[in-house]
Amino acid sequence: MSLSTKDLISIRDLSSDDLELILETASGFKDVLGRDIKKVPALRGRTTVNMFYEPSTRTRTSFELAAKRLSTDVISISVSTSSVVKGETLEDTARTVEALGADFIVIRHSCSGTAHFLARHMRASVINAGDGTNEHPTQALLDLFTIREKRGSISGATVAIVGDILHSRVAKSDIYGLLNLGAHVRLIGPPTLVPSCMKDLGVTVHYSMEEGLRDADIVMMLRIQTERQGKGFFPSTVEYFKNWGLTDARLAHAKKDALVMHPGPMNRGTEIASAVADGPRSVILDQVTNGLAVRMAVLYLLSGTGQ
Repeated sequence: MSLSTKDLISIRDLSSDDLELILETASGFKDVLGRDIKKVPALRGRTTVNMFYEPSTRTRTSFELAAKRLSTDVISISVSTSSVVKGETLEDTARTVEALGADFIVIRHSCSGTAHFLARHMRASVINAGDGTNEHPTQALLDLFTIREKRGSISGATVAIVGDILHSRVAKSDIYGLLNLGAHVRLIGPPTLVPSCMKDLGVTVHYSMEEGLRDADIVMMLRIQTERQGKGFFPSTVEYFKNWGLTDARLAHAKKDALVMHPGPMNRGTEIASAVADGPRSVILDQVTNGLAVRMAVLYLLSGTGQ
């Protein structure tokens, strides 16, 4: 078993067979995580290097744990204490760690296209852990896994993605993956953050929460990307929550068994009410747990070990 690509850069590079293979493999690894001994020797002797040029809690920790659960050696490079501060280029840094025996390079960077650039120059497998406003493929994969785990199927599901679509790399990866596997996708938010041209991807665009959430199976909230925005996208966070925040009253427009998702970190009281985030329909912490199994599956399948 292996993927059709050397690297994981974009969800668009994955066929539906690739997606299904990752989800099935992740299911097996989730069973492993339920054991008393959660470590397997599948990738013993391999080396994973995490290069995070942006802050991260969930993704970085998840990749570190995933690699360790597979028995790889893990090195995490802190940019602030690396040769980057001396002027070393990204390519030179990556080539250095590859020369030291890296098999996998996990990269998060503020510039879109960084992972693609590295993949063209590296023999090691490059995994995109988020590049600018472009994509975040493993987040989409864990979202797909969570939906399938909870609903049994992704095909035919109506998924409402709410919030800062314009700046969200998570939204873009989720859209590609969900449409590939047969889901119906709605985008909801203010016109400044949900461009009408997004319709060209095969989704529907709604500027009313009530209309967009009606009879949805999944409600996926997004973080407001303040670090990537200028001013003027909305008047204030108070005003944003008033119009676009997910409350129990708004969630009532979705199906009674609709799931609530969020990639994190959450801004409570801006994107989502605490009562909803901590409520019975929330699967936000399940997403975090599933991210570990999905990233184990990605590392394993990129290694070609199962061939």
